[in-house]
Amino acid sequence: MTNEVVSAAMLAIGDELLSGRTKDKNIGHLADILTAVGIDLKEVRIVPDEEDRIVEALNALRGAYDYVFTSGGIGPTHDDITADAISKAFGVPCEHDAKAMKLMGDNYAARGMEFTESRQRMARMPRGAVHIDNPVSTAPGFNIGNVYVMAGVPSIFQAMLDNVIPTLRVGKQLLSRSVNCPFGEGTIAIPLRDIQAAHPDTIIGSYPKYENNRFSTELVVRARDEDKLAAAEQAVRAMVEQLASGKQI
Repeated sequence: MTNEVVSAAMLAIGDELLSGRTKDKNIGHLADILTAVGIDLKEVRIVPDEEDRIVEALNALRGAYDYVFTSGGIGPTHDDITADAISKAFGVPCEHDAKAMKLMGDNYAARGMEFTESRQRMARMPRGAVHIDNPVSTAPGFNIGNVYVMAGVPSIFQAMLDNVIPTLRVGKQLLSRSVNCPFGEGTIAIPLRDIQAAHPDTIIGSYPKYENNRFSTELVVRARDEDKLAAAEQAVRAMVEQLASGKQI
């Protein structure tokens, strides 16, 4: 681990995500895992199963962040076009990968199932891509450049991500502290703004709650340096105490 900041983005692909038919579970999981290892997830985009939209979004993200993780669109059906779009974005052919063909062919043979043309679509990837192992259903994801292409099915996405994480460069993890504030955001907005300005190396988030007919706020202070985190946390706690005492801030 180093002191550098390592950034990432996610591109979730699928008409079903935008229609609401499928409720995404991969974004939250990826955010949790990346935060835990010290990679900042900075942006998430959701795009339909349209090649030009996927290419446009991917090229924007892979140029802006250290890593891009995609989910969805690598299955056997006609609308699974992620491999084609990734290939187009990198300017390389999309082709049946020999290693993937053998791996999947052997798997279907062992199960007494035909390795059909549709199933063979799951062995297609950009030329030069490296496999991401799939311990759940065999069909691999793939990595090309700084892009990691994984399945949309949550159990498979998570299993693939487990294989990817140990290969990544990570940064210094964000530390965090929570402060419970019995006041709503309208009351604390200005003093909290001033605290944030005085502690620029921290991130201060406010998360409103409404319980028992009254507003309150959870304040979360984040930083990579323990001393800077402690100083900002102390300032936030002092603000809450001063407001609770009825004193002017």
